[in-house]
Amino acid sequence: MVHFENAPAAVTNGQASNLNARVDVICGPLINFKNMDVNPTSSIWRGSVLIVTQPGQSQPRLLLRQAGPVEGHVAANGARSGDAAVAVDGVRLYEDPQKAFWRFSLALPLERYEARWEYSIPGLQYAEGSEVHSPWDFVVPSVNQSMRLMFHSCNGFSVGTDMNAWVGPNLWKDVLRVHAQKPFHAMIGGGDQLYNDGIRVDGPLKEWTSISNPHTRRAHDFDNNLRARCDEYYYANYIRWYSTDPFKAANGRIPQINIWDDHDIIDGFGSYTDHFMRCSVFRGLGGVAFKYYCLFQHHIAPPKSTYTTDAPQTMQAVNGTAGADPRQLENTFVLEEQKEDDSWIIGKRPGPYVEERSRNLYMRLGKRMAFIGVDARTERTRHQVNYPDTYDLIFSRLQSEVAAANGDIKHLIVLLGVPIAYPRLAWLENILSSPIIAPIRLLNKRFGFAGGLFNQFDGQVDLLDDLDDHYTARQHKKERRIFIQRLQDFSKTHSVRVTILGGDVHLAAIGRFYSNPSLRIHSEHDPRYMVNVISSAITNKPPPKAVANLLARRNKLHHMDSSTDETLMDFFDRQPGGQEKSAAWNKVTMPSRNYACITEIGLPMSNGNASAAQEDPAAFPLPMDGHSPLHKGEANAGSSHPAADGFSSSSGMPGGLDVTIRVEINPQDREAATDGYAFSIPALAYVPSEADSRPHSRARSLRPRSLRPPSRQSARPHSAVP
Repeated sequence: MVHFENAPAAVTNGQASNLNARVDVICGPLINFKNMDVNPTSSIWRGSVLIVTQPGQSQPRLLLRQAGPVEGHVAANGARSGDAAVAVDGVRLYEDPQKAFWRFSLALPLERYEARWEYSIPGLQYAEGSEVHSPWDFVVPSVNQSMRLMFHSCNGFSVGTDMNAWVGPNLWKDVLRVHAQKPFHAMIGGGDQLYNDGIRVDGPLKEWTSISNPHTRRAHDFDNNLRARCDEYYYANYIRWYSTDPFKAANGRIPQINIWDDHDIIDGFGSYTDHFMRCSVFRGLGGVAFKYYCLFQHHIAPPKSTYTTDAPQTMQAVNGTAGADPRQLENTFVLEEQKEDDSWIIGKRPGPYVEERSRNLYMRLGKRMAFIGVDARTERTRHQVNYPDTYDLIFSRLQSEVAAANGDIKHLIVLLGVPIAYPRLAWLENILSSPIIAPIRLLNKRFGFAGGLFNQFDGQVDLLDDLDDHYTARQHKKERRIFIQRLQDFSKTHSVRVTILGGDVHLAAIGRFYSNPSLRIHSEHDPRYMVNVISSAITNKPPPKAVANLLARRNKLHHMDSSTDETLMDFFDRQPGGQEKSAAWNKVTMPSRNYACITEIGLPMSNGNASAAQEDPAAFPLPMDGHSPLHKGEANAGSSHPAADGFSSSSGMPGGLDVTIRVEINPQDREAATDGYAFSIPALAYVPSEADSRPHSRARSLRPRSLRPPSRQSARPHSAVP
């Protein structure tokens, strides 16, 4: 039985007299994954499809049918192919005199086979007259599969990019090629799904940005007129970008999972000085950006109103949303959602600069995989990433979900907006914030000297907001350490491997945390072994070779605590397609556009006995340090790994992953040819060691210091290598 929102009617052969109305579509369809109900009796996949239409449309409908097993798979008994279509009524989320947003909510039963589903929207016509490529299709995993994932970030261009040098969102062509070979069940957006920075260059903030006096700029109102112009800008930018092929084609066929980052709002949002971040214009931008983030990226109704300085009821969040402004609701409909989707972990209190509560995600990604998406932007300041109680909510949800899964969950994917295992740049922070810069800043204010070095908002060095965003920035180090230790504790308690995804930095790398080699713990048994897959950017330009090489030189061995080391992995064994992207000695950072493929390792078979093919981890020698491979899956990392093509896989224990980074060879190549690099992450089989139980060993408790009972030892300051 297929379940849908608003009790739809079945339609024979996709025909019905009430499905003939024309639907003038401005943007879409966009398909999202919401969550899965996984249980022994019936497992359900839940998602949604969004379209943006001209206002005043009659209620649209979506026709959905299962097309049977994915090509190449043998259908099990009872496999359905060519079922009668089911009609799904659209639910109106938002409408004003310019546009309307409609959501079709889906709930599909998982089969014993990987199934392809097809959908169409009768009467759909694009408002600008472009051709409709219907039906669209997507793939859901079988009841025994974990999801196959694609991960991307930074899907747009920074202001000032030479557009003649970079062919648009070209790399999505390769995504669709790989998807055709072996379908992705979901694509994860790690933030910056589009870039809204142009609002200050050729948009309604141009005049405000040009105000030279910082005090006057901070005191500027964000009235309803400015809000309306910003609203129009954000909406038009979403429409433009989400209607651009080949990104548009992927949006309709690969279900999305998204979190946001600064460029979804404006460059550096949250990481400028506090007194400037609290100015009305930034708070207003946060509200408008949140509105369209809800609609386009999550298919949920936005708040009824957003912040303005001429409507006092919008200036203070009430229960996590601003009070209603009658002017913003004039000729406007906003759906009042009956209940929140169960994928949300909603913060307890509004962010400091966005009048909304954070929206973190929990999702089950198939049989053996779970997912946490951390909203690291709504609560962000220069001195914090998330409130402590938000971390408590996340780990509480994880505990309850893993307990309810009865041991099925073997791998946890954690999505962050920025990398967390990444080279330190404290020395650069010190230089850029030192008194040496003060005379140059004064010359900049008076005469515009070195204008490219300073941002247009708080007058600080432009790079500082990027550096302050990093978990490795000095003000975030304690929060970072406690977060990683809590993940280690979770991994150890439940024998669940943790893998972290992060983007933002416009290059590819593989960071990892792991037990200090002196503890002699093999990665297969090590709950501290956590990989940070760094994949960025899929569209934006990469940094210069010199920057990538500098980061590679800063790839030192770091000691996060007395038991945990970290470093980047040697991964890029050759230059992609023979094109020189970085120095020949640089094996750890790749400055070229890229994206990642993540696939559960296939189960090995030996005479019908899966366990017979498992290798003893002890057969791989323990490394001297993290500059060496830590286990077999890292030993053959790079272009020769079986999964380097993005759709093949290796074999091992269920719960392990193959990770592939697909790297663009030539940004001028309109066919977007790529080269692939891959490695494997082993499943975790935690075995308590003598070092873990010894009271005064280097392997101290994985419980974060802030959560342990006070003692004379714990009162001493904790040392960490910067």
